[in-house]
Amino acid sequence: MEEIILSINNLKKSYGGKSVLNDVSFQVKRGEIIGYIGPNGAGKSTTVKLMLGIEDDYSGEINIFNHDISDGKIDYKRKIGYVPEIAELYDNLTGSEYLTFIGELYGLDFDLANSKAKQLMELFGIGEVYHSRIASYSKGMRQKLLIISSLLHDPDLLFFDEPINGLDANSVMIFKEIMTQLAAQGKTIFYSSHIMDVVEKISSRIILLHDGRIAADGTFEELKQDRTEGSLEQIFNQLTGFSEHKDLASRFVSVVREM
Repeated sequence: MEEIILSINNLKKSYGGKSVLNDVSFQVKRGEIIGYIGPNGAGKSTTVKLMLGIEDDYSGEINIFNHDISDGKIDYKRKIGYVPEIAELYDNLTGSEYLTFIGELYGLDFDLANSKAKQLMELFGIGEVYHSRIASYSKGMRQKLLIISSLLHDPDLLFFDEPINGLDANSVMIFKEIMTQLAAQGKTIFYSSHIMDVVEKISSRIILLHDGRIAADGTFEELKQDRTEGSLEQIFNQLTGFSEHKDLASRFVSVVREM
């Protein structure tokens, strides 16, 4: 029987009386790469923040590693890695100081954290800035640092929110292959992005959230069934009812062209 790593049942969340998540339920098995997609405001980031314990005050049930996280215990977080869409880094620290600090937070001893961090930065093409202050890093370097920090402690469950922002094409290829190999070794990945072609290619299963509800859940091939549209971007537009992109683009360009 396949192991359930993550289970959400009847999850509801509101802000100031406005409902953001409406009765969301799904289960995630070990080794799955879940593409978690939806329009802005659909509730994607809220779902992730609730699962990570960053936010609370919800109704329903969230179980991670067979543990109901509502009990307030945080031990489960030691087996989780997270790359947020927007992250504040300690600019005055060097890459080595930041990564060894993160490693020690997750229980690694300094020497192991330092050794792994240095090797991973070299493999990701930024070894030369290991002892440089983060303030001097480019956007791509910062993103690579975040990815490395999420993987340093060898977590079983990974949450990636727009993880390839700022990465060059070669680094994106490396990152996609890293995810594929991690999943093959039993790691579970929860991947949220607006870049549909990447989600389409790397996900073993796709969950589409719309207006706080699950509008679709299945493999890309299953989502394509009974639909004339072929790409995930086209299916996304069909399911969310967005069909104005061509008209809006034409009107935008016509304004640009005004003399």
